[in-house]
Amino acid sequence: MRERDIELADGRTLHVYETGWRSSRFPIIWHHGTPNVGSPPEPLMRAAKKAGLRWVSFDRPAYAGSTRNRGRSVGSVAADVEQLADALGLERFAVFGHSGGGPHALACAAELSDRVSAVAVSGSLAPYRSQSSDEPDDAGAQAGLDAEAWFDGMGPISSASLRAALEGEDRKRAHEESGGEGIDFGLRDWAALAGSWAWLATVAAAAVATGIDGIVDDDLAYVAPWGVDLQRVTAPTLVVHGSDDRVVPVAHARWLADAVPGATLWELDGEGHISALADDERGTEAAVRWIADVIGL
Repeated sequence: MRERDIELADGRTLHVYETGWRSSRFPIIWHHGTPNVGSPPEPLMRAAKKAGLRWVSFDRPAYAGSTRNRGRSVGSVAADVEQLADALGLERFAVFGHSGGGPHALACAAELSDRVSAVAVSGSLAPYRSQSSDEPDDAGAQAGLDAEAWFDGMGPISSASLRAALEGEDRKRAHEESGGEGIDFGLRDWAALAGSWAWLATVAAAAVATGIDGIVDDDLAYVAPWGVDLQRVTAPTLVVHGSDDRVVPVAHARWLADAVPGATLWELDGEGHISALADDERGTEAAVRWIADVIGL
C-alpha cells in the first residue's frame, strides 16, 4: 500500500491510500465509517484483486492525516474526491461506503455522476428530514426520512450521539468529551468483529487517537442538509443492510433504495451493522463482485 498527501485547492491536506497503484485494475474509492481512518478495507483486499479492482481511499477531513474542514457537509466531500481523482489520474472509478461512509459515497455518485461507474453502500444513513412535509422546499427542508422514522429502531447509544449533534457543535462535542461507553452491536456483530472484520477495531482506534473533531464533524453533517440531490445518481447503485441493524436502522436503506434511481436493495435477514459486512452470500465481498459485474470487468 502506498500513502501520500494531496494538497487541495483551499490549502488543506488530504491523506490518501492506494493499493495496486501500478496495476491496471479499475479503481474503487473506499469511504470509511465513523469514527475510522481511511485505510482501505483489509477484509476485502483479496475479493477486490480477484474482481479486477484496486482500492483508493482517504482520511476524511479531521481524521488522522487530513486537515479539518470545519462546517463541512456530506456533499462537500465530493469536491475533495474530485481533486483526489485528478491528482491520481483517475478518469472513472467506483465508490463504496460503509456506515457513515455511505452518505459520502452517495454524494460522490450524485455530484460526480460523469466519473462514478458504480456505487455500493452498506449500513448507510439516509438524509434526516427535520421539517414537516407540508413546509415549502425553500424553507430549507431536504428529502429524507422524517425525524421519527430516522431514529425508530436505533439503539440508545447511537441515538444519543446523533441527537446531541442536532443540538449543535458545542453539545455534540460535550457529548463526545463525556466519554460515553458502549455501542449498539448485537451478538452477530460481535462475532463478525472477532473474525475477519476485527480490522475495524484497528481503524477505529486510530481515528479516536487523533482527537474527536472527525466524529463531531461527521455527525453534524449527517443531521444537517446533505447538499446533494440523490436523483442525480446515474451509476448502478447497490444498498446492503442488515435487518437487525441497531446502529443504523434498516428503514434508512429502504428509503435510499427508493430515492436513488434504479437502486438495488439487499436486505440481509437477521444481520446487524457489522455482521452484514461479513455475510457469506450478500455481504461486502459479494458487493465487490457486483461492482465488477456492473462495470463489465
